[in-house]
Amino acid sequence: MSRRPFPRFPDFSRRRTVDDHLDRLDTHGVSRREFLALMSAAAAVGAVGLPGTAIASSSGKLAYLTFNLNEYNTIASAAFDDAARAFSLPYVALDGRSDGQRQVNQFEQQIVAGSAGAVFNLADGSAIRRIAADAQQNNVFFGNFWNTLPWYTPFDASEHYTLYAVPEEFAAHRAVTSELLKAVTEHFGGGDIVAVTGTDGYVTDIARSRGRDAAFADFPKTRLVDHLPGNWNREDGLKATDALLSRNPNVVGIVAQNDDIAQGVLAALRARGLRPGHDVLVVGADGTAEAVRAIIKGEQLATSGNSPAYAAGLFTARIYDVTHGWKPRAAERALNWRSLTITKANADVYRKRFVDNGKVAPFDYRRLSRVAHPTDWDLQAEVYPLDFEKEWTGIARPAGYTLPEAYRQARANGEFETVAAEYKAHYTIPFGGPSPVHA
Repeated sequence: MSRRPFPRFPDFSRRRTVDDHLDRLDTHGVSRREFLALMSAAAAVGAVGLPGTAIASSSGKLAYLTFNLNEYNTIASAAFDDAARAFSLPYVALDGRSDGQRQVNQFEQQIVAGSAGAVFNLADGSAIRRIAADAQQNNVFFGNFWNTLPWYTPFDASEHYTLYAVPEEFAAHRAVTSELLKAVTEHFGGGDIVAVTGTDGYVTDIARSRGRDAAFADFPKTRLVDHLPGNWNREDGLKATDALLSRNPNVVGIVAQNDDIAQGVLAALRARGLRPGHDVLVVGADGTAEAVRAIIKGEQLATSGNSPAYAAGLFTARIYDVTHGWKPRAAERALNWRSLTITKANADVYRKRFVDNGKVAPFDYRRLSRVAHPTDWDLQAEVYPLDFEKEWTGIARPAGYTLPEAYRQARANGEFETVAAEYKAHYTIPFGGPSPVHA
């Protein structure tokens, strides 16, 4: 009989048992030896016991914990891998399967595995409090982008919550929606518009909806008549579109809240015999590969090109820097970056840099780092301090909540303006131009 090294668990001395568990993990790159090493560590601290949760390589230094693996997050994960390689950081990606508690469990297991840093794209913003507490207790740095808990900032946590950053979504989605409404007015004389949103309560969805709605003020012959959630994925985007078209037979334009949803929108239109780009005009957000190709083909009108690879590079460099002794100023712990509006006019330039770029990285990832490039660092995008009151407009504050003192002081004493000017002075590699990396 085989000797069982962990008597409270399945018989992990058997190859078949280990393989069965590896097949059910929601991460990649884990060897049998690494799996058994982590199981040993987990048994010692009592950190396991939830079937099907992720267990990552014990050599992992950077983890990307994403809420699902739609096209945006798949592209982002590949870019995180490339950026981590640029900094010689082992890397692991984990799929939260749209479950905030799963992401908390995954992070706790990453702590056991010895990861030095993590970056989150959260399924549930309320999970950020538990994540922040675990990070502080275990001296692990993390960053977060897209979803979060409104009115809970890095300053409400600890220095271990090193960065919250997102594109400035109000302006970006307003610009994309304006492209749609302008075209609808020109081609159809105006008409009915519907929206396929993301996930209800998701802060990015709220910001994009505000930007979308603001665009209608400039195009009085258009009107938003209905909306349904598409939950940031193609399948739900298709179902929502089909329902919206059944309820609204005169639709001439659709605003998708991201490009994965937009792909579902296009599929729903084709299934009804409608020609995307002719019978119904469609816009999205995020600048994914399929969206850019659809714009070039004339099926999608526009998207906001914020580049999944940019978030990967920005956050990887930040984790590298803070784990190597660099300390951000208060105004650098929450950031916006400016997106491009991608239309047929500039889609081919974007495609060459971000989509059909082969093995050429779209950014010089090491130049994003203050530690690797202390004098000639370049964030390679228009980046500036984030204004929480502007970011969360329309979202009620908790009773008695005020923004933390360190943040308020940075706004009052000119640090916001100093950081913005410094970033602008170091911005020499245009986000909308060719890659700074050569094959």
